[in-house]
Amino acid sequence: MQRLPLFPAVILALGLIGCRPAAEVVAPTQAPPPAVGVATAALKEITPAMEFVGRVEAIDAVDLVARVNGFLAERLFQEGATVEEGQLLFRIEREPFEGALATRQAELERAEATLVNARLQRERFEPLIKRGGATQAQLDEAVAAERVAQAARDGAQVAIQLAEIDLSYTEIRAPFAGRIGRSNFAVGAVVGPSAGPLARLVRIDPVYVNIPVTDRAMLAVRQSQNAGGFRPYLRLADGSQFPEPGVFQFSDPEVNTTTDTVRIRAQFDNAAGVLLPGQHVTVTVRATEPTQALVIPQVAVQQDQAGRLVLTLTADNKVQVTRVTLGERQGTDWVVLDGLTAGERVIVEGIQKARPGMVVAPVAADLPAGD
Repeated sequence: MQRLPLFPAVILALGLIGCRPAAEVVAPTQAPPPAVGVATAALKEITPAMEFVGRVEAIDAVDLVARVNGFLAERLFQEGATVEEGQLLFRIEREPFEGALATRQAELERAEATLVNARLQRERFEPLIKRGGATQAQLDEAVAAERVAQAARDGAQVAIQLAEIDLSYTEIRAPFAGRIGRSNFAVGAVVGPSAGPLARLVRIDPVYVNIPVTDRAMLAVRQSQNAGGFRPYLRLADGSQFPEPGVFQFSDPEVNTTTDTVRIRAQFDNAAGVLLPGQHVTVTVRATEPTQALVIPQVAVQQDQAGRLVLTLTADNKVQVTRVTLGERQGTDWVVLDGLTAGERVIVEGIQKARPGMVVAPVAADLPAGD
């Protein structure tokens, strides 16, 4: 059997393919624009706030020192306890001081007796002068003796007062209500002015919080105070909020040139004793009145070497880069100070798929509501 040549068969097959109708040729498809989630820059009522690190400081703190020398007879408090103003804390042995007071009282009685005798002598000489029974010199001596006796009596009275003061110093009382620390001396120890503090007493209700702030932040606070004011709130080390806001009381009259900060002092009630002097706290300075501000979600914000930016959409859904100036955070939002206007759309989802100049398909993003 004779075989047909292969080459004519191939030519025939190619010819049949070329005879297909033009309608059967498949055209290449164009990919749809990528979908991105968008949010709208909107005006929102916010409460402006700034955060700083502050340190708690006692309003009053004092080292209790014995003002007379003697044996420590009693300690009348529990270390670390809260004590009341005027409460008796220590008692120094009283007997030596009671004896000294009794001696001074006896000296006063002797001085008063001497004064009485001197006065009687002077009174005897005065009528004798008129009758010539005494000389002027004798009268002058009597007058001088009375004055000496008077001075001795006055000195004895002062000595009694000093002895009474020394006796009162044997009782050491709390000058104000507060929390007392550990006792530095045991009962029976010899204490005195040069022995050192017996214990330390600290007032813990209320307390101060010192807040170093930048001069720029200080200016913002003062400008806001003119429009309603700020109140300080505290956040503790465990993240919990201190229940009550404080009250601003004081600010330094000049900027510290070393740190470029201004110290502000606020006062906080501390009845529960949660705040302790020396403790670090986070201070949130929050406006007392809300204000209108333009906000966008924080997830929309990017940053490069030139600063912060967002990807916005034109009316025909084309992506463009917009530089923004931001203020403080408000929950999940960020306050926009410059660069955007209300109603502009910013990309918050699918940012990695968007490129400047690209047309995208925007859909409303499902974001949690900002606080």
